[in-house]
Amino acid sequence: MDDPNRLPGSRDVRTTLDGPETDRVVVACPPHPQFGGDRYDSRLRAVSDALAERDIACLRIDYGPFDDGRAEQTDALAAVEWASERCETVGLFGYSFGGAVALAAATGTDELRAVSALAPAASSVEGFDPAELNAIDCPAQVVYGERDDTADWQSVVQQAEPLGWRVDSLPADHFFVGQQSRVAELVADFLADNFD
Repeated sequence: MDDPNRLPGSRDVRTTLDGPETDRVVVACPPHPQFGGDRYDSRLRAVSDALAERDIACLRIDYGPFDDGRAEQTDALAAVEWASERCETVGLFGYSFGGAVALAAATGTDELRAVSALAPAASSVEGFDPAELNAIDCPAQVVYGERDDTADWQSVVQQAEPLGWRVDSLPADHFFVGQQSRVAELVADFLADNFD
């Protein structure tokens, strides 16, 4: 699979493709770009490394110009479309703002084998409504930090549990300091299990 560096389309969506040559890939959405979030985020890189150990590639993206989460969903879907044209199995992952972007994008596609959100910041994405999570048509996971008082992940967890999603909590704050390898294992295991 070729590394696009930039996705085709009108928005300037930059990418980095990590991992093995395989027909399995996860698109990774970064945290809030106005607070320094980008595809080089340490949590995204840790998940990417853990996916590579499971023979899964990872397409880490940077969003185009900021649009309060609306166009960022389009960016995530464009990456999913690009990946699904080249790979048999596609998943979606995001952290914080990116977690909410990933969940919102997943409600608008049937191309995904699984979706995982780490500390999804529900209110940071314009138009994202956790009540619509039942529209996601694939296995889903939410991972959150029990001491996270930065992101409003609670509304997502309240919707996810009755839907039978996998919900994992860690004794951590929003940044998962010292626990990135544990986060990477949880996310990569969930995605790999649903890719088989």
